[in-house]
Amino acid sequence: MKSALAAVIAALTLACASSPPQASLPDVVLPDLARAEKSVRDQIETSYQALKAKPGDAGAYGELGGLLLASEYFDAAEAAYLHAQALASSDVRWPYYLGQIYIARNAPENAIAAFGRALTLKPGDLAALVWLGNVYLDRGQPELAEPLFEQARLQQPKLVAALFGLGRAALARRDYARAVDALEQVLAADPRASIAHYPLALAYRGLGDTAKAEAHLRERGSVEVGPPDPLMVALRDVLHSAAAEEERGERALNAGDFQAAAAHFTKAVEMTPDKPSPRHKLGTALSLAGDTRGAVAAFEEALRKSPGFAQAHYSLGILLAQSGRMPEAVDHLSAAVRFDPGFAQARYGYALALLQTKRYEEARKQLADGARLFPDHREFEEALTRFAK
Repeated sequence: MKSALAAVIAALTLACASSPPQASLPDVVLPDLARAEKSVRDQIETSYQALKAKPGDAGAYGELGGLLLASEYFDAAEAAYLHAQALASSDVRWPYYLGQIYIARNAPENAIAAFGRALTLKPGDLAALVWLGNVYLDRGQPELAEPLFEQARLQQPKLVAALFGLGRAALARRDYARAVDALEQVLAADPRASIAHYPLALAYRGLGDTAKAEAHLRERGSVEVGPPDPLMVALRDVLHSAAAEEERGERALNAGDFQAAAAHFTKAVEMTPDKPSPRHKLGTALSLAGDTRGAVAAFEEALRKSPGFAQAHYSLGILLAQSGRMPEAVDHLSAAVRFDPGFAQARYGYALALLQTKRYEEARKQLADGARLFPDHREFEEALTRFAK
C-alpha cells in the first residue's frame, strides 16, 4: 500500500506542473448554440459579452465556462477554464471542472492531471479523490485507485462512493472477499445503489457462491453512486432553462421536498408549455404533496398535449383508482399498456384494476402476459398464484 500511495503522490506532483501562460492558450469562441434553449443561449451570449469587456478576469472566464459545461459544450468550456486557470492558478474550481470535462470527453490522461492539480490545491477533497480513483480504475490501474478511495473512506467511513470504489478495486485485483465486504457495505448504507449488485455478483462468483451471485445478478441496476460534490451541485444551478428546472425538481422530489419540486416543475412547464414531461412530473409532485385535484389536472393537461404519453395515462389511472373512479381508471391504465406494451407497472396496475371491476378473465390474461414478458417482476406470478386459489 505504501508503494502504491507513493506512486499516486508522484503522479499528483507531476500533475501540478505550472499551467501554460494565457497568451499561449486558444481563444474562447462560442460554439453553435442552435440546440440550446433560448434562455440558455441568452445567458451564454450575455456572459460572453461580459468576458470580452473583462479579458483579464478569471471569474468572467469561469462563469462562461460553467454555463458551457452545464450545457455540455465541452470544447468551448475547456478553453474558458484553461484561461481562468492561467489567470488564477490557485483556485481549485478551474482544474476540478476541467477534470469533469475530460471525463465527459474520455480523456483520462488529462483528467488525471486536472484532478491531480485540484488535489494539490485542496488536499483530501472527497470528490476529487473519488473521481480520480474512478479514472484510474477505468484505466485498469486499481493499485493507483485504491489508496485514493481509502483516503476518502478514512475521512467518511460510510461514504458509499469510496466503498464502491474500494469494492471495484478489490474485484479488479481478484481479492473477492474484500470486494464482497466493501460492496455489501455499499448496499447496507444505500440500498438504492443498484449499480453495486453486478460487481457484487462477480465477487460472489469468484468466491464460488453461485446462489448469491445469481441473486445479485437479478437485482442489478443502473442507479449510480457519487461522492458529495458541492462544485458540481453549484454548476447544475447556473442555467435558467426548463431542463435545469426539471433536474432541480427531481432532486427536490428525491429529497422528499414535494412543495419545492412542484415549484421547479411549474417553472419548467412555463418555459416549455407544449412539452408533456414537465407536466407529468408536476402532477407527481402535487400528488405526493397531497394535492390530488392539482395532480389530476396536471396529468390531464399532459395528455391533452400528448395523448399517447403512457406515463401520464398510468399516473392518472392510479390516482383515479385511489379516488374510487374505477371505470375511468381502467380506461387510462389500458391506454398506458396500449401505448407502451413494455411498461410493466402499467400492465400490473391495469390487471389489478380489472380485478377490482370483476373483469376476471381479462385480468388473468394481463397477469399471464406480464409473467411472460417480465420474468423479473415476480408480482405477476404471485398474483396469478393468488388468483388460482
